Amino acid sequence: MRKLPTEPTGGAARPAQEVDKPREECGIVAVSGSGAAAELAFLALYALQHRGQESAGIVTVDDEGASRVHKGMGLVADVFNNRTLAGLEGSLSIGHVRYSTAGDSSLRNAQPLLVQYEDKPLALAHNGNLTNANQLQRSLAHDGSIFQTDADSEVIVHLIARSRRRDLDGKIDDALSQVVGAFSLLLCIGDTVYAARDARGFRPLVMGRLGEAVVFASETCALDIIGAAYVRDVAPGEVLKVRAGHVESMRPLPPETPSACLFELVYFARPDSRVWGCSVDEARRAFGRQLAHEHPAEADCVFAVPDSSNSAALGYSEVSGLPFELALIRNHYVGRTFIHPTQTGRDFKVRVKYNPVRELVDGKRIVVVDDSLVRGTTSLGLVALLRDTGAREVHFRVASPPVRSPCHYGIDMPTREELIASSHSVEGIREHLGVDSLGYLSMEGMREAVADHGPFCDACWTGNYAAPLVDLERLKALQDT
Repeated sequence: MRKLPTEPTGGAARPAQEVDKPREECGIVAVSGSGAAAELAFLALYALQHRGQESAGIVTVDDEGASRVHKGMGLVADVFNNRTLAGLEGSLSIGHVRYSTAGDSSLRNAQPLLVQYEDKPLALAHNGNLTNANQLQRSLAHDGSIFQTDADSEVIVHLIARSRRRDLDGKIDDALSQVVGAFSLLLCIGDTVYAARDARGFRPLVMGRLGEAVVFASETCALDIIGAAYVRDVAPGEVLKVRAGHVESMRPLPPETPSACLFELVYFARPDSRVWGCSVDEARRAFGRQLAHEHPAEADCVFAVPDSSNSAALGYSEVSGLPFELALIRNHYVGRTFIHPTQTGRDFKVRVKYNPVRELVDGKRIVVVDDSLVRGTTSLGLVALLRDTGAREVHFRVASPPVRSPCHYGIDMPTREELIASSHSVEGIREHLGVDSLGYLSMEGMREAVADHGPFCDACWTGNYAAPLVDLERLKALQDT
């Protein structure tokens, strides 16, 4: 989900690239049919914490149709405790973790959204970005809708409420048929849960069972932590309805070419999850193996920029024959709220997060494997740190192609101007980082490594956007007038 942008009023139009800011990464879960629904949702959100660290929330609905909600800013373990979980009674729960990178970081934007719809509670948790949300919001507001949050997700609630279809299933179908872009969606109305993915299937959503209970979550690691058995992925365009343990398929959304997000496998998903029917760990090892074929290096060892690059570095080591070393130690206790002191060294933030093992770096020719290189600021500081530690040669390897375009479908990416590969050649980036060699995994090599699990969205590397960027195109048109 993302914050809705403000329309330009008079004077110069706002820069078009700002239409998708802030981009938000989220994790979602729903449990239907368990007396421990809140506790299960809490554990699942704990496993999905990597998908959002800004806020967390759980809504529950009991057998009498009464809803309860608890939301807060911060990590799951900070927002919930035994007392708050005990107060979330009910056999149905929906949970959400959120990470926005800019804009209004406030409790009012925390999900799940909860409203009263006729005589029933309606709760909604959304992962993704709606690329026509601004257009829809403008139309809804013109017809009298009043928005309580900045989130694009709220558009769906208003579309359901204002639909002229007679039955509830039809209203949901009507609403989802109007939104464009990326959404994995969990929605409850009364005692009924709806789970849906957009027709291109950008963002993941899986279904599992725990006894008689039905569980939906962003990744399989959330099923693992509660002991639920994986059943299957929710298919692109599929809309499921769950009540009293019975799962029913509703009318699917009009079909589109599947475009699962490949960046989930590169970086975002947890390595112990399966995404798009693929082991994330095995995909990253395959990227690393292919990277070693494409960009070998004469060196003494290889190591990862922990933790998301560990699997790729292991794959690189396997093919290259270079020993894999734990030469870079990550401090796992550095939160997003870390306050920068007065020190102004260019690599200070890197030194807070990483520390080299001097005995493995000093005087050595090293291969450093990272999963991706976006702005280049962290990598620049990291290379300086390794040089200061005595590295004789630094060979930087990236287990994905150069990122040249921002994501508009739910993964945090800077604007095009901030992406180093949009303005620098590979040789230019090598010189900027100060490394002895730089090698990126090719687009063809990355696709080939996971060919059995596509087709994929690769827009952040190629600029080929699968879903129309309606709001962005409208702002560009305003600028041209």
